[in-house]
Amino acid sequence: MNLGHVPPPPAKTYRIGAVGSGFIMRDVQKVAYRNAGFDVVANAAGPDAGEVRALLDNPQVEILDIAIPPHAQLDVVRQALTRKHIRGILAQKPLATNYKDAVETVRLCEAAGITLAVNQNMRYDQSIRALKTLLTRGDLGTPVLATIEMRAIPHWQTWLRDYDRLTLLNMSIHHLDTFRFLFGDPGSIYLSVAKDPRTQFAHRDGIALYILEYPSGMRATAWDDVWAGPAREGAAADLYIKWRVEGTDGFAQGTIGWPQYPNAVPSTIQYTSKSAGPQLISPQWKEVWFPDAFSGPMGELMDAITEHREPVIGGRDNLRTMALVEAGYRSLEEHRPIEVATIL
Repeated sequence: MNLGHVPPPPAKTYRIGAVGSGFIMRDVQKVAYRNAGFDVVANAAGPDAGEVRALLDNPQVEILDIAIPPHAQLDVVRQALTRKHIRGILAQKPLATNYKDAVETVRLCEAAGITLAVNQNMRYDQSIRALKTLLTRGDLGTPVLATIEMRAIPHWQTWLRDYDRLTLLNMSIHHLDTFRFLFGDPGSIYLSVAKDPRTQFAHRDGIALYILEYPSGMRATAWDDVWAGPAREGAAADLYIKWRVEGTDGFAQGTIGWPQYPNAVPSTIQYTSKSAGPQLISPQWKEVWFPDAFSGPMGELMDAITEHREPVIGGRDNLRTMALVEAGYRSLEEHRPIEVATIL
């Protein structure tokens, strides 16, 4: 059964200039682009002004792919907007370290007529795409409850030490954006956090627990456990990401294969519905989130440029994900649910 977990090829390919040389760009995005037949024609190792200027001056570059720390993205975007040969920008998530800078990034791109997309790549994980298909087809009926349980240990990049925001901004943003992709915008968020014993630099949000309240009465919640027990300190490891969605006509559950990277473990899905009868249906595929799904955001940006439309992962849409993050931190500070509309 085809659940639409593989996005169609882009309507046209454009030549890419890549800024960044870290793990995501080097081992994931470029691998996905090569496999998809995308053409990376120029590279800059990082936000160094000279390297970026040389890349931006290259008239072959039509799309700028930025994978550098979020605090440095806005400056690179400002420089890119002065080059008439650049048609689009794929910015890394989070788009900025705060909502204000994210708004400015979107405003500048819109004023310059540059198509901006944000690399919210969990939307393109194969099990999440399949789940979205089920929801769109109505197999599960009206959503009632959605959960994500993460027991995984991220690699915190060294530049995160300079931020006062950790898990919610840099890890949970995947789950927040995915909830938005699946169910639309929640009305409010309540966030509770605990320190991560493994993370030695100062941080507010290590382990992050949050509830999203939807006007319909539906609830979505996630446990983003970046401690996951002493798995790096001598104990056995039990690392995973599980999700589950229950509706009035059925439910679906699955796993995300990312915690087993670099082992190529596909994400999974099982589902049932009243119309399908009392059995769990378990389609399978060979593709994996890292790297296969990473061609999706770039392909969507290329399609949007060709079709003269806003990408589904466009900057304007991503402001709602950033507002949800911002509301989460306000919830942490005020210890109460925060309506997302108060941020927008």
